[in-house]
Amino acid sequence: MLAKITTRPAAPEDIPLISALHDRAFGPGRFARTAYRVREQMGLGREISDFCRLTMAGERIVAAIRLSEILIGGRPGAVLLGPLVVAPEYAGQGYGRALIKEAMDAAGTAGNRLVILVGDESYYGRFGFAPVAPGTITLPGPVDPTRLLAAELENGALSEYHGPISGR
Repeated sequence: MLAKITTRPAAPEDIPLISALHDRAFGPGRFARTAYRVREQMGLGREISDFCRLTMAGERIVAAIRLSEILIGGRPGAVLLGPLVVAPEYAGQGYGRALIKEAMDAAGTAGNRLVILVGDESYYGRFGFAPVAPGTITLPGPVDPTRLLAAELENGALSEYHGPISGR
């Protein structure tokens, strides 16, 4: 019998499950990723925001997405997307796409104006992400400037954000 697939907001008690999927999908090198560096600035107890989501098949995790509230040049109203992770056996079935849409909708409904990520425009472009002009927004750690992308949740929002990203 197939397990029922459900999507829900992530909760602090889901962290071990999500971390195990990150480990399986990304390995130990994940801690060097810029999104992890930004979240380190936030401290314990802030690992899960209201916009994080996960998809489950019964008791088994299928996919998870994290959106962290950030400041850009000291200005609030933005979130950092990442990581998005899908269990390899569920890849290519639309779970990641559905989580991105749901999480971005939740962030926008809460009044956030901009979503930032480090990723491939060829994948994230379908969700409205486009490259950020080099040097406009900076991250703590090495980032290929062609992979720094933004999606406006409010028209014109990107033009109002400049400077370093920090945890909120």
